[in-house]
Amino acid sequence: MSGFDANRVFSVSVLPHQGPGDAPAAIERSLYDFIQGFRIGGGFRYRDRLRSSLLARQHVVEVDLRDLVVYNEELAQLVQEKPGEMLPLLESALLRSARQILHPLSGPGIDGAPSVAEREIPDIQAVLRSGMNMIQFRDLTANTLTHLVRLPGIVISASTLSSRATSLHLQCKSCRSTKILPVPGGMGDGGGSSLPRRCEAEALPGTTKDCPMDPYTIMHDRSRFVDQQSIKLQEAPDVVPVGELPRHMQLSAERYLTGKVVPGSRVIVTGIYSTYQSKKARGSASAPALRTPYLRVLGLELDTSLATSPGSRGFTAEEEEEFGEISRSEGLYERFCRSVAPSIFGNLDIKKAIACLLFGGSKKILPDGMRLRGDINVLLLGDPGTAKSQLLKFVEKVAPISVYTSGKGSSAAGLTASVQRDPQTREFFLEGGAMVLADGGVVCIDEFDKMRDEDRVAIHEAMEQQTISIAKAGITTILNSRTSVLAAANPVFGRYDDMKSPGENIDFQTTILSRFDMIFIVKDEHNELRDRTIAKHVMNIHMNKPTGQETIGEIDIDKMKRYIAYVKTKCAPRLSAEASEILSSHFVALRKQVQQVERDNDERSSIPITVRQLEAIIRISESLAKMTLTPSVLPHHVTEAIRLFKFSTMDAVQAGSASGLTRGELNDEVEKIEREVRRRLPIGWSTSYQSLVREFVTQQGFSAHALERTLFVMEKREIIRFSGQKKVIHRVGV
Repeated sequence: MSGFDANRVFSVSVLPHQGPGDAPAAIERSLYDFIQGFRIGGGFRYRDRLRSSLLARQHVVEVDLRDLVVYNEELAQLVQEKPGEMLPLLESALLRSARQILHPLSGPGIDGAPSVAEREIPDIQAVLRSGMNMIQFRDLTANTLTHLVRLPGIVISASTLSSRATSLHLQCKSCRSTKILPVPGGMGDGGGSSLPRRCEAEALPGTTKDCPMDPYTIMHDRSRFVDQQSIKLQEAPDVVPVGELPRHMQLSAERYLTGKVVPGSRVIVTGIYSTYQSKKARGSASAPALRTPYLRVLGLELDTSLATSPGSRGFTAEEEEEFGEISRSEGLYERFCRSVAPSIFGNLDIKKAIACLLFGGSKKILPDGMRLRGDINVLLLGDPGTAKSQLLKFVEKVAPISVYTSGKGSSAAGLTASVQRDPQTREFFLEGGAMVLADGGVVCIDEFDKMRDEDRVAIHEAMEQQTISIAKAGITTILNSRTSVLAAANPVFGRYDDMKSPGENIDFQTTILSRFDMIFIVKDEHNELRDRTIAKHVMNIHMNKPTGQETIGEIDIDKMKRYIAYVKTKCAPRLSAEASEILSSHFVALRKQVQQVERDNDERSSIPITVRQLEAIIRISESLAKMTLTPSVLPHHVTEAIRLFKFSTMDAVQAGSASGLTRGELNDEVEKIEREVRRRLPIGWSTSYQSLVREFVTQQGFSAHALERTLFVMEKREIIRFSGQKKVIHRVGV
């Protein structure tokens, strides 16, 4: 066993009547009694478990430490404090029980040759499950060494299975005598046991024995092996303190615990915190006492609750009752939307969109195996200072699984997956990035416009197909990334310019824009009344005053988080017939509208309305139905979804046709003004801005917007140059 490193002699009795003290034998006997005699109601729990796993030819039994506490508290205490010594005793007790079950008539097989039962049954693995308090990575200290710990985290990589010998079959080269050498478990190089230097076989009478040094060779085909897998666990992003890197822990799993997890899954591991001597330390003779900690896995639970916060195992009956009441309560939709970032004033439609994003639609798998995503993606595009990042931060807090990242600091590999090299085996393995870690949750990407184009392309596939396919360094694979994306970006010129079309303001390609279900253009409008209310709201927040009617009927963050997790597991609404009828006729009308806008402005709209947008409206209406736990989408859900979509994406399509002109008429005016300006201003002459306004706007009746636009275009082409804060205009080029 690992953990036997201290400078004192250990003895583990193998057979009950050997050994210096009778303590291990007594402990084993009481463990045997526990397995044979523990019962709940009329059934013997562990005896039945053992029998069913033997019938299934699975030599593994899950032992719940809470049962052991009920049966014998001292014994349970011993298992928690000295798991390294207690586990072999527990496994040998299980083995005795198994022999008892399979061959009740053959003797216990203690002395003499092994009985039939002993030869037939291999070792039985005990998997522990415990209700201990979870301990975080940063609390693992030297004091917890060799104790039983329970650790939550995310698996970031799992190695391929390797075989570790439990007993080696040795043969002497010269005299052909054989010997079986048991190998202690542990991490590193298989326990680091060395072969005997001399041949230990007795010489036959009348012959002399002359075996060389190091005579033994290993006969691999007769040795016994078990599977071993090393897993890398990282602490969940939500418990990492600000400014720290997430910690990692090496896990070593054996036999039936191997191959249970894949990268990206959230688990709770029960195991022995112990140490091994790493290869690097072994090479240097300078620090023989320095050892690397690792965790020997004794039990794995998949973290199904989607959140690693304590006390999040499943839902209690009271909670389900309470959530049922919440879903039936009056005006839940409005209340929930008001509870999204209550400290931010207004923006109710954006908050409604974010509420839809948190719940998500229903994902569908069609008969031909095609997947339709259920996650909703939202883009907030707008002026600085409109609280976009604050909304993102709030979503990161309230979503059960979330990753927050900023565009400038994230690369394509960090968002999707990177290929690493394992230091021990020199093999390549994948480490999931942000989109993989947030599988089943939300990725918040701030400063979306500052990302490099090649990095932005990396998330195209993740946003629509919800997978990330990798072909690097000989690894071709597909990872799941079923995430919603909430992105915030600024327009091209830093603020939204009303003088320009949406295409000029939005620097993104159509490919990425069509993947967003809702696009909000957030403008910082100057409006005295609104400014006053906002200023008052901000002052109240800074003075910690409740802002009157705002805070009534709010749902607190923890309850929102639990409610979202509950709804996601319980409800997946489908469209009703009336709802689908409304939707299809509406989609046709939308396409017509966009066509009209495109014809008026004689240019393609930069924000496309495609079948994806029809699916987007379906998803939004599903999430609205989901919010109140309604099993089917009703017409009023669809009308609200259409209203939200019109307010967001359709608004963005039509933005920019300013001052009542369509863009076609605007372009005609711009051409006329440009001809006039070229005629009036020879090269090298200058004139004042005011005189141009007087001449074109007041006398000839062109719109001020058209004049502005003309001068802007001419300046871009370097025909004119402004000076004196745009008051004087110089003609500099042709």
